[in-house]
Amino acid sequence: MTDEKIEVHQEPRALSDFLESTPPGSVTRIKDLIQIEHKNQADWYWIGAPELHLHCPHDRCNGMRVFRVKGPPRSKEVPTQGFQFLFVEYLCSNCTDTAKTFSLAIRRDESGISGDAYKFGELPAFGPPTAARLMKLIGPDRELFLRGRRSENLGFGIGAFVYYRRVIEGQKNRIIDEIIKVSTKIGASQEIMDSLAAAKNETQFSKAIESIKPAVPQALLINGHNPLTLLHSALSEGLHAQTDEACLELATSVRVVLAELSERLAQSLKDEAELNKALSRLIQAKR
Repeated sequence: MTDEKIEVHQEPRALSDFLESTPPGSVTRIKDLIQIEHKNQADWYWIGAPELHLHCPHDRCNGMRVFRVKGPPRSKEVPTQGFQFLFVEYLCSNCTDTAKTFSLAIRRDESGISGDAYKFGELPAFGPPTAARLMKLIGPDRELFLRGRRSENLGFGIGAFVYYRRVIEGQKNRIIDEIIKVSTKIGASQEIMDSLAAAKNETQFSKAIESIKPAVPQALLINGHNPLTLLHSALSEGLHAQTDEACLELATSVRVVLAELSERLAQSLKDEAELNKALSRLIQAKR
């Protein structure tokens, strides 16, 4: 990175905001980049280490938690000319197990605590967390989905669309199996159950979805719309004559609808599980 080739976002941001919510790939003005330490009759300039609020997927957390820097990120003093390259690692303060690592380049101003920062990347990758229920639904295609998520986060519409389409088409039977579970729970007719089973044997995704339109339980509808029909409509748009921006919009819509479907499937089955537990407790209490 050379000073002549970079463009800096002029609106200063807090370092915590930059680390939490800025995607990789641009130099950003940071108003509190530096913490100054006075020792040995001199001032030393290090990168700041603010607390971050990030999603922790650990079983003990599964939500937003406070992350704190792991040890002082002080490999060397931050320069005013050129950039210092460093990794900064954070740990969840609740489970103390989940880590978040940032790859950065930083440069401080001549005086004060402000400066410039560039984010090369982060691990786990930048972007909103993916719900555990959705990851469970797509199962074996988890890595493909995450590639699509990263593509979407970076604005690569065609890439995101292709990955999401591969996931949905590849996990067609897994999705139908979950619909069969819900249909069994609500006592769907044998005709509906047969149509769902037949759809699993249909190799073409479009034909499979078309054949089970009437079979999707009411509880799975999204604002009155069949989620499988919505997914099929988006996927059938294809990539021909579509701009990357249009593909990005479609990819985002596909992800949102798939996530909502996974939530409705899980909730429908959870309600049944809770009912069975309640019945079991009441039956035991009568004895």
